Amino acid sequence: MSVDEDLRRYERELRAQGFARIAGADEAGRGALAGPLVAAAVILPDDFDTTGIRDSKVMTPNQRDEQFARITAACIVAVAKVEPATIDSRGLHRSNLSLLRRAARSLQPAPDYALTDGFAVARMPCPALGVKKGDAVSASVAAASIVAKVTRDRIMVRLDRRYPAFGFCHNKGYGTPEHWAALETHGPTPVHRLSFHGVGQEVLPGFGRAAVASA
Repeated sequence: MSVDEDLRRYERELRAQGFARIAGADEAGRGALAGPLVAAAVILPDDFDTTGIRDSKVMTPNQRDEQFARITAACIVAVAKVEPATIDSRGLHRSNLSLLRRAARSLQPAPDYALTDGFAVARMPCPALGVKKGDAVSASVAAASIVAKVTRDRIMVRLDRRYPAFGFCHNKGYGTPEHWAALETHGPTPVHRLSFHGVGQEVLPGFGRAAVASA
């Protein structure tokens, strides 16, 4: 069995049970210190060529861009995002589940079944299953991971122009040494997640934000 066929096994088994439109949903930016959390839901046509589709984390930026163009041109796609202020007020996990649900509900036509990466998500618009490492074992979830990642990365590149000191075009809002050093020097911006440890809270004398990176 090839890698591509293996990625199709969830979708293949669900189609055999009578589910025609199978959506995959995944998010990007869960662990970032800044920027939105972005989720995507994707329904792959049955005849879609999955060559090159895999977990976005193991792909190069050029590979992701290429597959993003293919997916958005040929598939049913929905994208949703939640801003840092909402993450701070509602909490990361609650925001994550709500966002995956919103992305799946935004698909038109609606899916018959949904696969989500990792988490089981209640109140989906159809029967749903949380799949461990879904972006590595399901073609539709992998496609959603690519769409979510590319969409979020492009947002962070735009934010880099507004906040150039933080290097968002390179670190995409994650806690790199460069990013922690900028937080230590400049403090958080309006696009930072103030509820995250070391980002928005006051720090003790002698224990700067940069120390959080090694904590």
